[in-house]
Amino acid sequence: MIIKYFELGKIDLSKNYIFLFYGKNEGLKSDVLNKNFKNQFKDSIYRYEENEILNNKDSFFTSIFSKSFFEDKKLIIISRTTEKIRDIVEDINEKKISNTVIILQSTALDRKSKLRLLFEKNKSLTCIPFYEDNHSTLSTLANNFFRENKISISTQTINLLVDRSRCDRQNLNNELKKIESFVRTRKNITIEDVIKLTNLAENFDISELVDNCLAKNKKKTIKILNENNFSTEDSIIVIRTFLMKSKRLLKLCKEYRNKDNIDAAISSIKPPIFWKDKDIIKQQVQKWSEKSVNNLIYEINDIELLIKKNSISSINILSNFIIEQTTAISN
Repeated sequence: MIIKYFELGKIDLSKNYIFLFYGKNEGLKSDVLNKNFKNQFKDSIYRYEENEILNNKDSFFTSIFSKSFFEDKKLIIISRTTEKIRDIVEDINEKKISNTVIILQSTALDRKSKLRLLFEKNKSLTCIPFYEDNHSTLSTLANNFFRENKISISTQTINLLVDRSRCDRQNLNNELKKIESFVRTRKNITIEDVIKLTNLAENFDISELVDNCLAKNKKKTIKILNENNFSTEDSIIVIRTFLMKSKRLLKLCKEYRNKDNIDAAISSIKPPIFWKDKDIIKQQVQKWSEKSVNNLIYEINDIELLIKKNSISSINILSNFIIEQTTAISN
């Protein structure tokens, strides 16, 4: 029989103890396992790959039907299952085991799949599809997380976080864990914090694009623009990365003026600049004055507002701005 994942609470595990989880939403599968099964079985959880079972059926059947004095019940999770395990499932179902729950995990299965049809047509077997999340479901998930943790965050920042997760629940959960650790001593988080914290947001191509633009390396900057298909959502990430690096550049220009030594200026900056980035940072300091960086920061803020008002043409607006900065004369 087929059920939805949120209906699992209605299932009697003494009668329906063999489950098929199929679909591409690995993050949701993990959430359902943790919430509905793992807490019940604790240390009595056994994991198998399908190939292990197919290569040693006798040993697997022994592990299922044997009872340990120290175990009341156990959970068996079988990963990467295919049509090949269908006969084994039928054998287990006919022999009726007790105090054991078996979960088969598979990727997407088409409607003609023999394994899927077996579970759909048999009332003692339970089939649960896990469809991919969309922007709405992940936004709700993120909103609930911030509400439960009493963290203040803007709708724009939540949308950015969801966009950067690429509609993948596992990606989003991983980033929310980072944010949870980050905000232990504070109760709010900004869009700049999200850019710094999330792996997907701090895209290497974006960082490299901004660095080469600030170093006025026009050829390399245009090449990065041409080789990357930045999305409308990426434009906000690019402009915010531009703003952060420009503010750092302003500090460096001031330190350089005070110390009259570019290496000493770079060494004084916190957080420290990674050694492999020092050469391009030196180029930036030599190409910009304090006044020109101040003007740049004002321009970045204006461009961000323009991008938000013209989302359809945001990529063109951003690209033109970036190319202009590579040829702008510092004063």
